Amino acid sequence: MSARAWLAFVALGVFWGLPYLFIKIAIQEISPFDVAWGRITLAALILLPIAWRRGALRTLGSHKGAVLAFALVEFTIPFCLISLGERWIASSVTAILIATVPLIIALIARFFGVHERLNLVRLIGLIAGLAGVIALVGFGTLSGPLAWAGVGCVAIATVCYAIGALIIQRYLHTVDSIGPIAGSLALASLLLLVPAALSTPTRMPSAMALWSVAILGVVCTALSMLAMFYLVRSAGAARAAIVTYINPAVATLLGVALLDERLGIWGLTGFGLILLGSWLSTRRSSAAAEVAAAGASS
Repeated sequence: MSARAWLAFVALGVFWGLPYLFIKIAIQEISPFDVAWGRITLAALILLPIAWRRGALRTLGSHKGAVLAFALVEFTIPFCLISLGERWIASSVTAILIATVPLIIALIARFFGVHERLNLVRLIGLIAGLAGVIALVGFGTLSGPLAWAGVGCVAIATVCYAIGALIIQRYLHTVDSIGPIAGSLALASLLLLVPAALSTPTRMPSAMALWSVAILGVVCTALSMLAMFYLVRSAGAARAAIVTYINPAVATLLGVALLDERLGIWGLTGFGLILLGSWLSTRRSSAAAEVAAAGASS
């Protein structure tokens, strides 16, 4: 890869590792709906003009159903659920659970017409990933019904991300990627407008909370998408997908260092098994690697 591609790779690993920290900060004062709407709307305001100038919005009329479905499963639902889930579980646990997206893609891809043979290596990867999830949520630091509710929220969000990636692979692969992304962000902003308005804070949030939402929208959503587009064009989707194994590590380090979170031995074991399982279940499949990269952002 070129020096610029490497720079985009490093930047993307950081950009996709940051959201969990800033979500955790923002939700202390702002509702999950407002956090999700704020970051989505900011990203839409940045990406829509770029997509317009590239002419990437012209072809979306013939893909209305896919774009609406993508808006729901890639932005509207998961952004709200992740923000809600982080009220009850650590940001590092959230990031590690999101790292199971490649595993879920491998399991459900055939239902979207993406057929990959389940060979021994991929089967071992799926088993390792499942064992990692069990170690993380069954033996880790989670306790109480609210913690399990948080895990449930993030688990649903993870399935949504996997479905979103497969929608791109199955229905939107022939169009310029920035078009569906920008169009879906605009639709998601409209879909969340009423819930966000109904949950507006009764008092002005602190500067830290507002800056967190701004970083989520500008850096973690808009700039990360632009970096991903550049990286896929420069290095290919399979290489770009490797970043999905880096961002949970970044998120975990930030959670431990800045939020005083603790994973414990079982949490670290689960982390390692999930990353190993994700790698094994996708390393022999270029199609799976491509869709994993498409659905890795949060």
